[in-house]
Amino acid sequence: MAARAPEPRVLLCLGALLARWVAAGLEAVVIGEVHENITLHCGNISGTRGLVTWYRSDSEPVFLLSSNSSLPLAKPRFSLLNASSLHIEALSLQDEGNYTCWEMLNETRWFQVWLQVASGPYQVQVNISSTGMLPNGTVYAAKGSQVDFNCSSSSRPPPAVEWWFRAPDARTEPFGNNLTVSCFTLLLMSQNLQGNYTCMAVNGLSGRLRKVTTELLVYSPPSSDLKCWADTSPGSFMLQLTCRWDGGYPEPNFLWTEEPGDVVVGTSKLGVEMLNRSQLSDGKKFKCVGSHIVGPELGASCVVQIRSPSLLAEPMRTCFVGGNVTLTCQVSGAYPSARVLWLRNLTQPEVVIQPNSHYIITQNGQSSTLTIHNCSQDLDEGYYVCRAENPVGVREVDIWLSVKEPLNIVGIVGTVVSLLLLGLAIISGLMFYYSPVFCWKLGNTIRGQDMGDVMVLVDEEEEVEEEEDAVEEDEEEEDEEEEDEEETQEREDLPKEMRKHGHIHRVTALVNGNIDWMASALQALQDDSSEQQSDIVQEEDRPV
Repeated sequence: MAARAPEPRVLLCLGALLARWVAAGLEAVVIGEVHENITLHCGNISGTRGLVTWYRSDSEPVFLLSSNSSLPLAKPRFSLLNASSLHIEALSLQDEGNYTCWEMLNETRWFQVWLQVASGPYQVQVNISSTGMLPNGTVYAAKGSQVDFNCSSSSRPPPAVEWWFRAPDARTEPFGNNLTVSCFTLLLMSQNLQGNYTCMAVNGLSGRLRKVTTELLVYSPPSSDLKCWADTSPGSFMLQLTCRWDGGYPEPNFLWTEEPGDVVVGTSKLGVEMLNRSQLSDGKKFKCVGSHIVGPELGASCVVQIRSPSLLAEPMRTCFVGGNVTLTCQVSGAYPSARVLWLRNLTQPEVVIQPNSHYIITQNGQSSTLTIHNCSQDLDEGYYVCRAENPVGVREVDIWLSVKEPLNIVGIVGTVVSLLLLGLAIISGLMFYYSPVFCWKLGNTIRGQDMGDVMVLVDEEEEVEEEEDAVEEDEEEEDEEEEDEEETQEREDLPKEMRKHGHIHRVTALVNGNIDWMASALQALQDDSSEQQSDIVQEEDRPV
C-alpha cells in the first residue's frame, strides 16, 4: 500500500485551530455530511469479486455485514452494493471512523477507508451591539458611537468566518483585508459605514457555505435648533403651523399641542398642521415638541403666539384737483403677517381697488400706501377703507379724502407783498415826520459817512444876548431888594437853556455808530419839547 503524507489545513475561528488531516497508510478518505447517504468502495478492483466482509475497526474490529449469506444480517442502515461496496444511509456523527473491507478470492485482501462526517454550518447568527432595532428588524447605530460585530454558527468542524460589506449603490466587497475573524469593532461610526454587513461561515471539511446579511443604518441627531412659526396657508385662508429641526437623519417626529392644556393638535414627520378660523383666537399659543430616535431624550420644543392685526392711518387727507395724494396704512401686531387691501368707499365696501395708472398700491413690509394720480372731485372724493386680515382676525380703518380746487397763489402773494410795501411806506413817513434828525442820522449811517464828530444843534434868537445881560444886571442888584434876590436866585437855579419862553433849546449830541445813544437822543428831544411847553406856561404866569 502506498503511504500518503498528512495534509494539515488550519483555519482560525474564535482563536481555535481546525485541523483537517488524512492519516498516513490509509487507502482512502471519504467525507460525508450528517443526514446524508454515502457509499464506501472496497478498493479499486474491477472484475470478479470474492466474498466481501465489512468491519468497523476503531479500537476493536466490529462486524457490520458480509456477502456470505450464512453470516448474520447487518443493521438496517447498512447494505452492500454490487456485492462489494458498503452503503450507509442517514449519516450521523457517530458513523465517523475507520472502516475495513476484507475480500477472499484466490487470496485474502483488505482495504481501509476513513470516513469523516461534517456538520453545518447551521444557525448563523450576527450580533451587532450598541445599536437599536426598528420594527422591521433593521438595526441602527448613532453617528460617532462604537459598534461591536460578532458572528457565530453551529458547525463541525468550526467554520471559517468572513465578513463582507456593501454600501448603498455600491458592489459587495470584503470588509478589510479578507477578514476571517468572527468578531471585530468599529470606532466612531460615520455615514459612509452605513450599508449591508454579511457574515459568511464556511465548513472547511464539506465546503458547505452559509451567510447572513444584516442592514445597519447610521443615524445622526439634528445639528440645529428647533424652529417653529405660523403662516397663512397658500391658496386658502387657514393658519399653517410649521416646525423644523434640520441636520438629523432620519427626519424627527413633531407633536403640536395647544397651550395651555396640552391639547394635541396633530403629529407628523413633516411638522406641518393646518387650522381653520374656528380653532383660532387672538393671543392663543401653540407648542411644537420635536423628538429624534438618537436625539436628546427629552427632545426640543418651541412656542408660537398668534395675533390679530392693528391699524394706524390718518383719518383725513386733502388733494387738489389734478394733483396727487398718498394714503398710508400701517399694520402692527399681526402674526402671522396680515394681507392689506384697499377698498373704495362705503357705498361699495367689498370692491377691492386694483392697481392701475390711476391707483398705485405699494407694500413695504407691514406698511401699505395708495397713491391717487390726477385727483378728480367727482371720482375720487369720499371714503377709502384700508383692510388688514390674517387667519386670526380682520381690522378696517376709514380715510376721508377731500378734493378741492387749487388756490390762486400768485394773487395771494401779490396781495401780501403790496400790504408789506404799504406798511413800510407808512412807517417811513411817520419816522420822517416826527424825527427828521433820526432819519438824517440813519441815512448818513446807511451811506457810510463818518459821524464820529459831535454835532451840536442850537436854535438861537436875537433875545439870547439880551437875556444874558439882564441876568448879569439882576446879579449885581442883589442888595437892593430881598424879593429881587429871591427871583434872581430862582432864575440862576433854572437851566440856562430853558429861559425866556423856551427860545433856547437843549443841545443834543449824536454819536455815529451807537444805536443806544441815538435812541437816548430821540427821547431827550421829546422830553425837551414837553419841558418847553411847561416853561412857557410858567413864564406867562410870572410878573415881568
